[in-house]
Amino acid sequence: MFQALFNSLSGLFSFSRSLDTVSNNVANMNTPGFRGSDSFFENIAGEHGARITGQGMRTGAGDLRQTGNSTDVAVEGSGFFVLRDANGSLHYTRAGQFIFDEQGVLIDSVSRFQVMGIDQHGNLAPISLEGQRTLPAQATTRVTFSGNLQPSGDSHEVTVANIYTAAGASQSLKIKFTKNPDATLPRSFLVTITDANGAQVASGELRFSTSGTLEPGYNTLTAQLAVEGGTQEVTFDFGTPGAFQGTTHLQGISNNVSGTVADGRPILGITTLSFDDKGVLQLTYSANEKRQGARLALASFYSESLLELRSGRLISDADAQRSGLGRAGEGAFGRVQGGSLEMSNIDLTQEFADMLIIQRGYQASSRVMTVSNEMIEQLYNSTRGG
Repeated sequence: MFQALFNSLSGLFSFSRSLDTVSNNVANMNTPGFRGSDSFFENIAGEHGARITGQGMRTGAGDLRQTGNSTDVAVEGSGFFVLRDANGSLHYTRAGQFIFDEQGVLIDSVSRFQVMGIDQHGNLAPISLEGQRTLPAQATTRVTFSGNLQPSGDSHEVTVANIYTAAGASQSLKIKFTKNPDATLPRSFLVTITDANGAQVASGELRFSTSGTLEPGYNTLTAQLAVEGGTQEVTFDFGTPGAFQGTTHLQGISNNVSGTVADGRPILGITTLSFDDKGVLQLTYSANEKRQGARLALASFYSESLLELRSGRLISDADAQRSGLGRAGEGAFGRVQGGSLEMSNIDLTQEFADMLIIQRGYQASSRVMTVSNEMIEQLYNSTRGG
């Protein structure tokens, strides 16, 4: 009877601790990257009751939820993100709730630990926007033209805007086409190019064949633009000689020549950033200017069920259990889904079922304790009666 009393007491303690595990699972059902745990019971040698021998982490993945935040990432498959604290220690998580800090370094938004990237040699390094926040300006070197110069017309003017210097400043140029007064050159136009102040920067001649296409040697002009610290050479390309490409000289079509800046740009800043399915940071500066940044590192472990979560989302002091570092989409590692978070892998249906089992077990142990107590009391009463 006394042993039954102690056995039932150990059952009460064990079921109580098991309920602690379930309550922690339920409390963290909305914690990103949280992995639920299960309590393990064992019999105490010699039929002396039960006890909790430990907990095992559930290795199943949680549901992926789109957040719309470009720096939120989730692993679809195997792998943990790698974080590094101020002391250089590594931590691991499935909760990719990341942001760029004031220095442009990618960090975990909760712990503030740095998120690690991995290079082609397998070395870990922080993911930083240093040197990638802006793209330097590029000077314009070429302007192309297309359209028609009417044979019966005397002149035509075109303004070309957004011609950039190496410093990123822009200016406009005016291009004027005037019919050559030389009667021996009926299909010739004189071209003058002036800047915004009216200063002439280049001049030349366009000549057309009887078919209305440009003649060789009369299809380009070169201008020397005055910029801070020197000059900038810009080529004006009016088309391909002998081909109906670029500028033509055809009857029945009005003057409609226009110019297009072929290259050059101002200083560009990042407009959007995101991570692709391989964990590579994609930086967008404009519709035509995109760059790639660092690549997220992922870690794998020999047995995930032996890992322990700290602070609800971090796995620490697990370097000895780590089986390797790698990249998303390679080997056994899963792919990265940008703009998403992995939620907890808690199944409330299972938790409610576990609570019912724990409750019944606790009630049964309590009942055994009550019966044992009543039997002991009856024995004492019988002894006093004798």
